[in-house]
Amino acid sequence: MRDLFAGVVVGWVAGVSRGRGGGVEGVLRELSAPFVVLGPSGVAIRARLKGLTAGDAEVLQLVGEHLGSLASRDLKRRCAEGLEHSADAWARRKRVLTGESSSRWAGSITKATHEQWALSRRAQLAHIQTLEAGVRTIAHRLSLPVGEKGTKRAPGGYRTRQEWFAKSRRLHALENRLAAERADREAGRVRVVRGGKRLARNRHHLEQAQLTEAGWRRRWEAERWFLKADGESGKRFGNETIRVTPDGGVSIKLPAPLAHLANAGHGRYVLAGAVAFRHRGEEWADRVSANRAVAYRIHLDMDRNRWYVTASWTIPPVKTVSLAQARAGGLIGVDTNADHLAAWRLDEHGNPVGDPRRFFFGLDGPATHRDAQVRHALVRLLHWVRRHGLSIAIENLDFAAEKTREKHGRRKRFRKLISGMPVSRLRSRLVSMAAELGITVVAVDPAYTSQWGAQHWQKPLTSTKRATTRHDAASVAIGRRALGHPIRRRTAPPPQHQSDAAGHRTAQAPSGTCRREETRPRIPGPRTRSVRAGRGAKAGDQCAQHRSGHAAEHRFWQQDSLPLSP
Repeated sequence: MRDLFAGVVVGWVAGVSRGRGGGVEGVLRELSAPFVVLGPSGVAIRARLKGLTAGDAEVLQLVGEHLGSLASRDLKRRCAEGLEHSADAWARRKRVLTGESSSRWAGSITKATHEQWALSRRAQLAHIQTLEAGVRTIAHRLSLPVGEKGTKRAPGGYRTRQEWFAKSRRLHALENRLAAERADREAGRVRVVRGGKRLARNRHHLEQAQLTEAGWRRRWEAERWFLKADGESGKRFGNETIRVTPDGGVSIKLPAPLAHLANAGHGRYVLAGAVAFRHRGEEWADRVSANRAVAYRIHLDMDRNRWYVTASWTIPPVKTVSLAQARAGGLIGVDTNADHLAAWRLDEHGNPVGDPRRFFFGLDGPATHRDAQVRHALVRLLHWVRRHGLSIAIENLDFAAEKTREKHGRRKRFRKLISGMPVSRLRSRLVSMAAELGITVVAVDPAYTSQWGAQHWQKPLTSTKRATTRHDAASVAIGRRALGHPIRRRTAPPPQHQSDAAGHRTAQAPSGTCRREETRPRIPGPRTRSVRAGRGAKAGDQCAQHRSGHAAEHRFWQQDSLPLSP
């Protein structure tokens, strides 16, 4: 995944307010230790299902509608059970669905239902935490006098009495919402929309969504279809419900009420179309040839009017190297920002090497374009890292509580900026893509990296030929933290050691000090513009130097007698 990262949008989680202490009181929070990120635990690939006939599309639609209705009924039952859910209740639901489909379809439906309920439960907890953060912030600002200025780590009072009054009303509204959400959580109630809340809201804003009522209805029904089956190891081609052969043939086990539509034995329907997985195709073929479990999902893209098949399977956790091995030889610190990734290479001692690199991406346009921009930036970053053979250090970002208007007030542009940053998506893609290239990723605590990096590294790394930005300095701070070094450039010694414990050495050597009059050692390098050091005609001949106290002044000397006048 700040900062995303004005000017100072900074880098990956701590967020946007990395220079803040994580509380109203402004105390520096304890930093967590860096760690090596584990690789992905699963793989998902997608390909188009080509060559379908009108009959194939009709069968797929009928199966999807029938199983979708069963999934909706099962989700209703699961939500009604709430916290009283148990393994016996799960088994009862599955038995009810088995008679109207099959045991495998019933297992896939109940599992998907339970995962959807659990996801809503986690989203409910995140919403409660957001409301609690908003209530704390507003209550703190209301307790301060109107017009009182804030500090770097704590907001001040509201600007005017009108704003104070409006926020006091909002505080009551948030408290009511918080009480309702807490009551729902204690009772185990969740709110789930099969088909998506956004699409459901578009029904009331068809003109803004550029949809007709009939077009919206088709999308709504297609999103509520259910054509997903879990894999089973040891079964033929790894899945008995939706079977895909190594040559791309697709067949489906029809539910009991639709068994009359089968065109093959054992109640199966074989599609006329075929699928070819280009990405990871060899890995997929190895799994199905060995009858290892592969889950499939068939869905219709209404924008393109095309059918797609998504294959997914789990993989064992990637064996990661130790933190000491990841630090060997240095690493590359990466700071995530709203429009680019700032990276700088560091040696094992934490010193920046070479020039900083920036990998830009755009977040304008449709979601597909934004995703492509992020992938392209990550590919260029990883290829540069692989050429150096080093690890990546990145912040363990998360903006869950950093996007509320209570925290950032009237800074609407800043709130919109951090809300649009693809933190979680960028983080997951970086980990998975790095694992494919054999690159180790080290995650560090993001607190204060932008502030301390700019304080200690931006000015020293700026020269007439290189303009170092705040984000470049933050990448150095991230890399140093991953290497186990402090962000500060150097630690000053104790005062008693700064001047040899007794002040500066300004006194000359006493007369009894040995070797004080010997020839100076020859030091390479020019000392004057005419004669190089140690190359003079009388260099080292101290007797030629007439100085008081030198040996040349103590030779035997006798004054000649004065002439006498006659």
